[in-house]
Amino acid sequence: MPEDTEVSRGPVVTPVRVVIGLCLVAPFVAMLWVGSYAGTDPAFIGIPFFYWYQMAWVVISTALTMIAYKLWQRDQRARREGGAK
Repeated sequence: MPEDTEVSRGPVVTPVRVVIGLCLVAPFVAMLWVGSYAGTDPAFIGIPFFYWYQMAWVVISTALTMIAYKLWQRDQRARREGGAK
């Protein structure tokens, strides 16, 4: 039996969590939408667009994942402290 003093809180949708979700979903959408980058032009230092676009998303994905992680840490810290930032 759960204690009366502890209230069970379900999932809460906040603007910060929406941003976290978008940061994590954006790379998947960008990579799965092949028609947006299935070409050779514009070339960058002799590398066809198809290849450098995908490599750019490796760096972008890393940055977005780091941002999502930092936002998640801040959100969890705020929930533990009982306030919302």
